[in-house]
Amino acid sequence: MKRKTISSKRLHTYIRAIIQLMFFIFFPSAFTTAFSGIKYIFTQIGAGQPIVWTSFITVLLALCAYTIIFGRFFCGYACAFGSLGDAIHAAYIFICKKLKKKPIQIKKNWRKALSLVKYGVLFIIVLLCFTGVYSKITGWNPWDVFSMLRAGNFKLGGYILGCIILFFILIGMALCERFFCRFLCPMGAIFSILPVFPLFSVRRKKENCVKGCSACERCCPSDLIIPEEGEWTVNGDCFQCQKCIDICPKKNTHSGRLFFKGNEIWFTILRAVVLVVILILAGI
Repeated sequence: MKRKTISSKRLHTYIRAIIQLMFFIFFPSAFTTAFSGIKYIFTQIGAGQPIVWTSFITVLLALCAYTIIFGRFFCGYACAFGSLGDAIHAAYIFICKKLKKKPIQIKKNWRKALSLVKYGVLFIIVLLCFTGVYSKITGWNPWDVFSMLRAGNFKLGGYILGCIILFFILIGMALCERFFCRFLCPMGAIFSILPVFPLFSVRRKKENCVKGCSACERCCPSDLIIPEEGEWTVNGDCFQCQKCIDICPKKNTHSGRLFFKGNEIWFTILRAVVLVVILILAGI
């Protein structure tokens, strides 16, 4: 009797879900803490006050340094808001399949234009912080609403606008994979412009690809084209989800170097462990 084995694709899916759940439970504030560092810096500059080293800045710089080395692994595996979006989108797709309905999707050409919105969101927030207006506006922030709900605080009377914005974000998460991360996340805007080292980014040998195959491009939540092996360019919108690696029929896509090349599951676990250590040392 043959023993059933779990495919690498399914195993990677399980491991990613476990990692996301662990970070969601134990490090839910990593995203908001890092972005608080950005808000603090520009608030102090706008007020003409000295910038004192705080835990916010520590987490911000730690995550930026991590992203420069490993790419946007934090976004793909550790951000609570990103993990929430993955869960909602997966649930929506599952329901559509059960009902035998075609999922509603945002058109691809719209997605390309919408990916620029996050830079506008970042600019507006930075401007509000610089002018001192941000701290005076209350009740609109969807991240505050999310944090309160996750903590079991349902006293949201002063956050009506924030609840409405969060509701529409959740709808967007259902209709488009990584909706918030791609289109609205101000921290994602920062990560996407960082000079990421190409050492551990996903690569492929195009000459080894099956003719006419575009499976990796169709499964990519950011609609990216995988760079050639040997290229030094890295797209800042890659979330390191590695779905393109799992779906490749010829196992032609890979990330990592040396031992980790072709052993992406172990490389994923290693990066998760390194990130946990960094967040703990940074005081999260």
